[in-house]
Amino acid sequence: MKQPIALPPLREVIKKHGLSANKALGQNFLFDMQLLDRIAAVPGEMAGQTVFEVGPGPGGLTRALLQAGARVTAVERDRRCLPALAELGDHFPGQLNVIDDDALKIDLASLFDDPFHIVSNLPYNVGSALLIKWLSEARWPPLWQSLTLMFQREVADRIVASEATEAYGRLSILAQWRCEAKLAMTVHRSAFTPPPKVMSAIVHLTPKAQPEGVSPEVLGHLTQAAFGQRRKMLRQSLKGLAGALEALERLGIDSSRRPETVSVDEFVAIARLLSPAA
Repeated sequence: MKQPIALPPLREVIKKHGLSANKALGQNFLFDMQLLDRIAAVPGEMAGQTVFEVGPGPGGLTRALLQAGARVTAVERDRRCLPALAELGDHFPGQLNVIDDDALKIDLASLFDDPFHIVSNLPYNVGSALLIKWLSEARWPPLWQSLTLMFQREVADRIVASEATEAYGRLSILAQWRCEAKLAMTVHRSAFTPPPKVMSAIVHLTPKAQPEGVSPEVLGHLTQAAFGQRRKMLRQSLKGLAGALEALERLGIDSSRRPETVSVDEFVAIARLLSPAA
């Protein structure tokens, strides 16, 4: 078994480079390497695997992935963290590539030719937007093999929620129509520096076969309309979406229902009728 590389404690790295969590960038640092090793292990055996990481900060999760044998491409928009990441890369020659950019602007197809995993302690302020972007790819199955992502606990609950529950909504449908989604582990707020006001959780998603004849764009518009007015009946929230009320009638879905009572399969069926023919 390969011996782990001796690295300076993360707190020393933070102090050396004068780093502090930037609230505007949604940063919260994790120092517990046992916890970080557990997160890095959620997708399975990482030795020889390619990983994309967003917002590595000082590199806590990054070092756990590198120690596990992964090749990591990390995108970091906080340039204060780049020297610390460069030092980490020196300990793992050829394993770490750091990109100074905004993850929301990056086209993953331009970075990877072969399958990869996405593992990230996502910045809270862009986490949902990034997830929706990755779930809405035209190519399916995607090149990424799994998503292992940290969110605020309430966002994680929305991703894995079943219909007729308080947490169920647009994010639940966009995640579950194309993926198997599960809550992998919870992370107490006290594990972070500084501690956020909310609890966190790790969600693990793996692609599954996409239902035929359904446009991701159409499903996105449908769920946005439905849950944009969550407490209204479908006949009200969907009246502005061309063909939606007719689709409900054809499928025998009562238009007086509220969107949180409509299952993923039912939303997919509505979207199929609204999608242009191939």
